Amino acid sequence: MLEKIFNLKANNTSLKKEILAGITTFVTMSYIIFVNPQMMAESGMDYGASFVGTCIAASLACFFMGLYANWPVGLAPGMGLNAFFNYTVVGGMGYPWEIALGAVFWSGILFTIMSITPLRKWMLEGIPLNLRIAMGSGVGLFIGLIGLKSGGIISGNDATLLSLGDLSKESTLLSILGFLIIAILSMRKVSGSIIIGILTITSIAIFSGLVKFKGIISLPPDPLPVFLKLDIIGAFDVAMISVIISFLFVNFFDTTGTLLGVANRAKLIKKTGEIQNLDKAIKADSTSSILGSFFGCAPVTSYVESSAGIEIGGRTGLTAVVTGIAFLLSIFLSPLSEMVPPYATAGVLIYVAILMLSDVERLDWSDSSEILPSLIIIIMIPLTFSIANGIALGFITYTLIKLTSNRHKEISTSAWFLTLIFLAKFIFL
Repeated sequence: MLEKIFNLKANNTSLKKEILAGITTFVTMSYIIFVNPQMMAESGMDYGASFVGTCIAASLACFFMGLYANWPVGLAPGMGLNAFFNYTVVGGMGYPWEIALGAVFWSGILFTIMSITPLRKWMLEGIPLNLRIAMGSGVGLFIGLIGLKSGGIISGNDATLLSLGDLSKESTLLSILGFLIIAILSMRKVSGSIIIGILTITSIAIFSGLVKFKGIISLPPDPLPVFLKLDIIGAFDVAMISVIISFLFVNFFDTTGTLLGVANRAKLIKKTGEIQNLDKAIKADSTSSILGSFFGCAPVTSYVESSAGIEIGGRTGLTAVVTGIAFLLSIFLSPLSEMVPPYATAGVLIYVAILMLSDVERLDWSDSSEILPSLIIIIMIPLTFSIANGIALGFITYTLIKLTSNRHKEISTSAWFLTLIFLAKFIFL
């Protein structure tokens, strides 16, 4: 049956390899079941319900990717997108989390429409590569800033806005230690370095009396406080357009880049250059964002950590299905999740931020009309504490620079379209 569904022999793999790859992928991305509920709880969601929702949404998305697209890719709520959800849409703009979930739903609908129409090609070809790279790097800085703040490594300062935090505090020292553990283990190619870092710091906190031991396994919390609580009508508002677009673009370009990279590693590219089942993989990803909003999650997206499972030998959707099973079983780990303090996940955010910044080297530094708008996006996303505002300022700057330098022919119709929307946001909203 498994051979018929996943074509194991044709993909030069075996049941043993796929199971091992699925477990490896889960271990490398399982940190999200600790990080995501913490972030979403800050927006007002019930922590236990958010924990279960994270596990179930990730599980179902992995099943869909594996069974429909037959790709060895794990999915879960996106890092950066969950930070934007909590700290910008809810915390900064003041929207209830129910309406923010509605925006996630609408962005998923638009992503799905793009995945089944020529709009996907129009958007990919119309948005300059430099701006696409800048979005990911800017989100990385945004995540890093949040990690430094939650770990106490930086703090607010009336004179300088930010300053170094109190390094004598135990929690701050533990957040730094957590980052170092993750970084060192990652450099030594240790699978699951992030989850090892989280559990190590949590264990130290328990033994030192900073955190009370609550157990490891129990029946899952009730998911109903967040299940189907999204406000779809409330999010269908002109003021939410920039939020929905930001969710859409960050998810769209992150997904596309991840899937293209995974396809190369998993040898899913045919001799003709065509990528096997790419359309199905993108459809699985886009519909997973809609599904995730039902369970109280920011957009669910493909994880680049899937490459760890691929390195082990994962080549088919069975890898994703095994990852999904592991996520589903994780709903019984709620006591462990509740014991993880914010400073145990701060190092994760900082480390992920550094990884996301690595794409900066791909920017075209020789063309000022391209690099200046890109740097504005990268800088303004964390400084305005808003992915939406950072992207908007970058696109407006891009169009103005191209116009004033007599290079207006280089502005695509999609870039014009987005610039006008972002201008309307600042003028009328």
